[in-house]
Amino acid sequence: MQKYLRQKMRIESDRMKTRYDLRANTGGFQVGEKVWLYNPKRTKGKSPKLQKSWEGPYSVKNPQAKMKVVHIDRLTLYQEPHPNEGET
Repeated sequence: MQKYLRQKMRIESDRMKTRYDLRANTGGFQVGEKVWLYNPKRTKGKSPKLQKSWEGPYSVKNPQAKMKVVHIDRLTLYQEPHPNEGET
């Protein structure tokens, strides 16, 4: 019974890892690229749904530089707004 359960847990663990790896950012970012930082701040009295969770844009620096270090899963690539965005 224990062998069966260990095997079943290993299979499920591998399945969860595969699913996670599909969405994980394994490519990383290049030095100089602009990124958004996910940093959900909750202010008392305001709906979390209406608060901004992304900060930035920030520039990716050399890894040896002493800067703020965050996990790569909290970053996403910044895209420049379109020139005619906001015009009606």
